[in-house]
Amino acid sequence: MKKPDLRRCGKEAKEAIRKSAIRMLEQGKSQTEVCELLGVNKNSVSSWKKKHQKDGIKGLKERPKGKTIGAFRLISQEQEKQIQKLITDKMPDQLKLPFALWTRKAIKEVIEREYGVKIALRTISDYLKRWGYTPQKPMKRAYEQNPKAVERWLNKDYPAIKARAKKEKATIHWGDETAVKNQCQYGRSYAPKGQTPVQVHTGKRLSLNMISTVTNQGLIRFMTYSGSMTSKVMIKFLNRLIKSETQKIYLILDNLKVHHSKPVKAWVEKHSDKLSLFFLPSYSPERNPDEYLNSDLKYGISQKQMPKNQAELNRNVFSHMRLLQNRPERIIKYFNHEKIRYAS
Repeated sequence: MKKPDLRRCGKEAKEAIRKSAIRMLEQGKSQTEVCELLGVNKNSVSSWKKKHQKDGIKGLKERPKGKTIGAFRLISQEQEKQIQKLITDKMPDQLKLPFALWTRKAIKEVIEREYGVKIALRTISDYLKRWGYTPQKPMKRAYEQNPKAVERWLNKDYPAIKARAKKEKATIHWGDETAVKNQCQYGRSYAPKGQTPVQVHTGKRLSLNMISTVTNQGLIRFMTYSGSMTSKVMIKFLNRLIKSETQKIYLILDNLKVHHSKPVKAWVEKHSDKLSLFFLPSYSPERNPDEYLNSDLKYGISQKQMPKNQAELNRNVFSHMRLLQNRPERIIKYFNHEKIRYAS
């Protein structure tokens, strides 16, 4: 009888032949007889018999060939998980490593320090690819930020503000200030590798300051100003803001000193029927939706021609802000971001 080539048989066919061999052995046939009846190698039957004795019917199932997961790796799967957790939860300097960011060299060093295993940088790249880790621009967070205060804001303070606003039928606005400058590079430009693109612009320093607010319904209010933000400028904006709304406004700001100034407090107290002020936890700009408007503005400016004078810079800013005011759906999308989804 011609021996079947088990390498070309399907998974189910292979398992069926093995089960038949074991059944014949249990019926009293010898291994030689089974080999002749099934046309298989005697060594195969012997191997199946041992696997069946050890693992039962499970031992006859087809197993994937090739290297097992983790074979020939320099660190174990458990060690890999621990390294991934370190990279996710901490930055190198928090682990007393001489690096600011997680580079291949930093990861190489932490593995060597934790497990005494030396791994080549090229191999570190393979590990990172396998883990699904990619190089990303880190989000900055001030050391002074109080995580407990942020947690309290997310779980207690803001929900209370939201409930109170609903009761008073007030609209919640998120406010912030920003400055647009012609000296700053907001965008990127393609160029041949090794040839840095050159953007020609005026040597004059041009800038425009702006204060704005956004709502999770896509509403934008803004005002530009020159010079520093002062109590007078802030009050001017607040006056404009309450005139633009028929409902009471709940305005949430950061802790800029002028926001807490005596003149501003006095104005808010006088107009308490039209506006109430609330403040984010200190050093938490990523929790302010209006920061995302500022980023949108600066990116939009980078797509326009470089301004040659102050008037052109002003036009660029107003042009983009008017565009955003006419596209509330674009503003609403800001609130899909993980850090400000709580405010949606």
